[in-house]
Amino acid sequence: MKKLFICLVLVMAVILASGLASAEDRYAVIFKSAGNPFGEKLMDGFEKAVKEFGGEAILKAPAEPTAEAQIQMIEQLIAQRVDAIAISANDYDALEPALKKAMRRGIKVVSLDSAVNPDSRDVHINQANPELIGRVEVQAIYEMIGEEGQIAVLSATSQASNQNLWIEWMKKELEKPKYSNVELVKVAYGDDLRDKSVSETEALLKTYPELKGIIAPTTVGIAAAGKVLTDKGLKGEVYLTGLGLPSEMAEYIKNGVCPWMYLWNPIDLGYLGAYAAHALVTGDINGEVGDTFNAGFLGEKEVIQAGEGTEIMLGAPFKFDADNIDKWKEVY
Repeated sequence: MKKLFICLVLVMAVILASGLASAEDRYAVIFKSAGNPFGEKLMDGFEKAVKEFGGEAILKAPAEPTAEAQIQMIEQLIAQRVDAIAISANDYDALEPALKKAMRRGIKVVSLDSAVNPDSRDVHINQANPELIGRVEVQAIYEMIGEEGQIAVLSATSQASNQNLWIEWMKKELEKPKYSNVELVKVAYGDDLRDKSVSETEALLKTYPELKGIIAPTTVGIAAAGKVLTDKGLKGEVYLTGLGLPSEMAEYIKNGVCPWMYLWNPIDLGYLGAYAAHALVTGDINGEVGDTFNAGFLGEKEVIQAGEGTEIMLGAPFKFDADNIDKWKEVY
């Protein structure tokens, strides 16, 4: 009887130890740069999910949006022996050596928002179909400017894989005959920094006095452009659309500088990234096509093919305009 009791105690100890280990799993997320409202909301969603499934969330973002700064953070997390790293990349390829090192150490790697190449990750979390994002923004500015005139793009960094892919699809959309009277004069880069995005917008207006529209597929850029156009009294002369946070863009949608724009919920994006990382850590998925897992309130999600890698899709972009902006500006 005594031996049986000892065995039961040992079994319970193993079970408890296993449970504690699971509860202490550490999930890190690295965004592109600190102070980015989109990134802050994304990390809020990531942390919320990690708390739901009982892990520890580590939230990181470098002061500047560079690959070098993110590599330093990855190395730190490897040394800390975290269980998973989710990253919104500042460069598609430059992070590969560091992320491969992490994976060799048994750390699961998820990219989200801005992808790394397939060799550097287990799976990517995509906010929406890149083709749809690029095409719908061109379609929007085309309608706003009256189907003719000069337009420009104000992007984030020149190495941001998500921005570059959307811009590729914008250019493909512009190849259609209907856009023969629309000229894309420049793709400018504000590096997801407010002051630089303001300067780049002002430079576009000065260099191209006939400019009629700006597409800013970045929340920092579109808010900066909205302020410049408002301050200069250019409503109805230069139109703005792109991807923005409702809380930051409500003023510019209401004053008509940006008639409408698009985005997805960054909180949900971070939330999905955390649940995907958790599914990888627990072995529920391997990041292979056809894998499915439960993503909390987002329900069941499936891993699909994406070029030479795999991804999990959050959903379609959502249109924000004067009719719904007051509701959504209180959400995020």
